[in-house]
Amino acid sequence: QVQLVESGGELVQAGGSLKLSCAASGRTFSSYAMGWFRQAPGKEREFVAAVTWSGGHTIYADSVKERFTISSDNAKNTVYLRITSLKPEDTAVYYCAAAKRGWSSPDYWGQGTQVTVSS
Repeated sequence: QVQLVESGGELVQAGGSLKLSCAASGRTFSSYAMGWFRQAPGKEREFVAAVTWSGGHTIYADSVKERFTISSDNAKNTVYLRITSLKPEDTAVYYCAAAKRGWSSPDYWGQGTQVTVSS
């Protein structure tokens, strides 16, 4: 079992920056790749970025790669998502996820953290 707890979401002004955190725990969490998804109001949940604990290999959705940075801190068992130049369309609930076999169906989800960007 893997537990994921997100934090860092808040109300920010357009143009600002934000750093989301996802604390992972559980006996086997290090064997999973870690990712971030988001779900905007009225839209489907979409993949944002992912990182591996070992080697720090990262992947991004094309729509966010210019402004989003995913990273991991193995010592703290935490994955981060830094977002710069925030836009109102970034408003969404951001979810942390853990997966072993790709991102079409992650194995574990966090509860989500709300990011709201005001114009």
